[in-house]
Amino acid sequence: MKAKMKVEIKWSPNFAYALGLLATDGSLSIDNRHIDFTSKDIEQIKNFMQCLKIEVAVGYKKSGTSSSITARIQFSDVNFYRFLESIGFMPRKSKIIREIKIPDIYFRDFLRGHFDGDGSFYPYYDKRWKSSFIFYTSFTSASKIHIMWIQKKINALVGIHGYIDAPPSISVIQLKYAKRESLKLLPYMYYNEKVVCLSRKRNKIKAAMRKCAGGEMGNTLP
Repeated sequence: MKAKMKVEIKWSPNFAYALGLLATDGSLSIDNRHIDFTSKDIEQIKNFMQCLKIEVAVGYKKSGTSSSITARIQFSDVNFYRFLESIGFMPRKSKIIREIKIPDIYFRDFLRGHFDGDGSFYPYYDKRWKSSFIFYTSFTSASKIHIMWIQKKINALVGIHGYIDAPPSISVIQLKYAKRESLKLLPYMYYNEKVVCLSRKRNKIKAAMRKCAGGEMGNTLP
């Protein structure tokens, strides 16, 4: 009996973006059929479903002792599950995820999804120098091998290096890009105004880039 397919397995910018979200905020069940996705941003949940062209009931729960609400969806799709395994996903992936087989042409979309899931953008003024506006773009994972793979891919496709920060006091590894490299990386990820993304992060980035005097190196987001 042929397994029922819910997700169309066809590479596209939106499909790759959804896989980036799944690599950070998603998980595969050990039953070989269910896919789970959680986020504190309901926009993220909607973007994920839109990109995979699925409609699933959204559940909500309070996160631990805090008052924050987490949204969650779960669906069963054996064919999609098998496809995810074939490109590098697995159950309980957090510390063991490695390379994900993403076509180079769609890596920027996967990376944007990864950033929207577990990445961060941190702008600030450095008090040591007058009018020095600085920002960092970072990607986070509990798997050093996965982070090193992302660094290698960005280096190959964008030509920037970044650096890996793995303080012994925390359990996650960060790949960071300072301002000058971020000004190359961010337009690569947000290459037109219609790309699917988490709007609050994009707005934060656009505001920071506008503060760069004259749009340093001419870089802004579409």
